[in-house]
Amino acid sequence: MHQKSKKLDLFINQSVHNLKKVQNKMNIKIAIIGLGYVGLPLARLFSTKYSVIGFDINQKRIDELNSGVDNTLEVSEEDLQKVILTNNSGEIGLFCSNKIEDIASCNYYIVTVPTPVDKNNRPDLTPLYKASETVGKVLKKGDIVVYESTVYPGVTEDECIPVLEKISGLKFNIDFFAGYSPERINPGDKEHTVEKILKVTSGSTPEIGKKVDELYRSVITAGTHLAPTIKVAEAAKVIENSQRDINIAFVNELAKIFNLLEIDTQAVLEAAGTKWNFLPFKPGLVGGHCIGVDPYYLAQKAQEKGYHPEIILAGRRLNDSMGEYVAGQVVKMMIKKNIKVNGAKILMLGIAFKENCPDVRNTKVVDVVKALKDFETDVTIYDPWANPLEVKHEYGIETVSSLPNNTFDAIVLAVAHKEFKDLDFSKLKNQNAIVFDVKGVLKDLADAKL
Repeated sequence: MHQKSKKLDLFINQSVHNLKKVQNKMNIKIAIIGLGYVGLPLARLFSTKYSVIGFDINQKRIDELNSGVDNTLEVSEEDLQKVILTNNSGEIGLFCSNKIEDIASCNYYIVTVPTPVDKNNRPDLTPLYKASETVGKVLKKGDIVVYESTVYPGVTEDECIPVLEKISGLKFNIDFFAGYSPERINPGDKEHTVEKILKVTSGSTPEIGKKVDELYRSVITAGTHLAPTIKVAEAAKVIENSQRDINIAFVNELAKIFNLLEIDTQAVLEAAGTKWNFLPFKPGLVGGHCIGVDPYYLAQKAQEKGYHPEIILAGRRLNDSMGEYVAGQVVKMMIKKNIKVNGAKILMLGIAFKENCPDVRNTKVVDVVKALKDFETDVTIYDPWANPLEVKHEYGIETVSSLPNNTFDAIVLAVAHKEFKDLDFSKLKNQNAIVFDVKGVLKDLADAKL
């Protein structure tokens, strides 16, 4: 009887525990602040198991999402329409809004706004401050605020938390809590989607860390890694992209050296890549909202502490110089072929920062375009993925979405969109024209490559 009683007690305790877990899950309501390339895929994923309110200040973006359309192409219409709710009903699913009252009932706030740099490459935390002010206006006792935006170590606790405290009137780690879980979104990548990428998590106390980790673990099939502190998680994120930036800078420098030696860089990398531990990086233009930006965040914090980073900033300088280098190589080839540079018609293939993606944030193709225009050339930019209005707004540059019915003195493949690999270059080239392949994907069709 005693043994049966123990088994019964164990069964009851387990049942109560399971019931509490279900109740806790039912009580979770998540607000995602910022519905861009990071926020929307995350909101869509969480909304398969929780009630989620997606908040964004862009009314046009909200209207598109509520109609089931994502112009960033990160979430398919089919997947989006499966979770979109027509009103803030509290049901499992996603409701998008730009009204602050719609997120007032949430108890988890996940901030996924951009963290850019200014014209002097200094971190611009304005979007984070604004998002923190928004959350602060609705913050309640017991709520948890999780930041995903890439920052230097200390931003969450030293910059964002004071804003939350000031606006809400609540005390950190007494009335409300925080976490940091760095985004690992890869725009345009349909294989490594958000749920398939292992997620680093952290919390402002050990208990909150476990809660944040459990929340993410409930939807991230690849699993999670609970970092011991928020600062560790922040530092881990910022070095991920700094490491890639430095490695790409190395191969960019190799490309410059091998070009002087008249050696095929791609062939060298293929040969070296036969060794099992050789890292497979390729030369190119390093843009986008992560690799070309994150190293400046780490450098800024280091300089505040009196240390001047050498390798990190050297890598940045080299990668930032590649646009002018590509333009210089194109002009040099034109001169060698007796093509008149002044007034020459050049076709630039691609303006997005990476292939098969409409994202034009911090694209370094604009550096190539600017340098070529400085030589008084006539540049036409064709990109079937990028939105011409967005490019015009961001950079003041005209682009076209359909292939021009013209011929050109030079063609520069700057982005490896899938559409470009099947182009008939013979119909686009003037006699004696050159093709420069920045991405090294055209094989024998190009006269030169990076």
